[in-house]
Amino acid sequence: MATRRNSTDDPLAPVTLAVGQEDLLLDRAVQHVVAAARASDADTDVRDLTSDQLQPGTLAELTSPSLFAERKVVIVRNAQDLSADTVKDVKAYLTAPAEEITLVLLHAGGAKGKGLLDAVRKAGAREVACPKTTKPAERLTFVRSEFRTLGRSATAEACQALVDSIGSDLRELASAVSQLAADVEGTIDEAVVGRYYTGRAEASSFTVADRAVEGRAAEALEALRWSLSTGVAPVLITSALAQGVRAIGKLSSARGGRPADLARELGMPPWKIDRVRQQMRGWTPDGVSAALRAVAVADAGVKGGGDDPEYALEKAVVAIARAARSGGR
Repeated sequence: MATRRNSTDDPLAPVTLAVGQEDLLLDRAVQHVVAAARASDADTDVRDLTSDQLQPGTLAELTSPSLFAERKVVIVRNAQDLSADTVKDVKAYLTAPAEEITLVLLHAGGAKGKGLLDAVRKAGAREVACPKTTKPAERLTFVRSEFRTLGRSATAEACQALVDSIGSDLRELASAVSQLAADVEGTIDEAVVGRYYTGRAEASSFTVADRAVEGRAAEALEALRWSLSTGVAPVLITSALAQGVRAIGKLSSARGGRPADLARELGMPPWKIDRVRQQMRGWTPDGVSAALRAVAVADAGVKGGGDDPEYALEKAVVAIARAARSGGR
């Protein structure tokens, strides 16, 4: 690989390899490179491709010399799924990367596509680790880091309370930290977190989800409106709705057994098994499918795909409650 800008700290190194399965960290690795490229050249051309879009010969076309010598960022997602012929193209490119072009490869790690992973590492690519967080301590460290990055001070108790309230989704945790940092002055303490996320049941995104999957549409809508009025980010609510519906689906398709056994099998705490068992009465596979579709539509709506995030959430809540009662019919 050429020696041009190949520092491990340089986002404009010829090749960046983001390895892992944590979507938020993978997205941030991409955003960091794109931001650096556009800071260098506001007209940077960004091409964001999935593995199936990068066919044999496509990389050569994207990285061919330009008459205008424009800067370009080429992003390849799920690089572990590239075809054998396309992997050959990537390996060939590594020997002589093009000037003014940054290639970003997102790879899940693991055995699949290991040949490409090894080749990119051997070529000296800048590597960004994006591991899935599986331990509470890792999520706590993440929350503390988010506050520091935003230049805000949060007590240890506040960070722990936020992890306890939000759960394991890093995207949700990051959104919650951002919301608190934007809305609250001074040091963020446990009382502040409680006021936003755990102080009143109505203000919790998980309460919205619980009432919806129980088929209690009116109560779910009331909880939704209160949550939005107290500053809960819409993305947190869609995520909670998704988690609630997926939990119904997981438990309904699991083998019978004690809560402790099911907890290990499904990755849920035993207390949640008991709660979901109570919530899943009346649900059918068709109902779960219909509810997940409703959540997907709402998620797109709150992330810029619609004009009214609140309306998108209301539609999802009603659809989920209906699915809970009628199996999605």
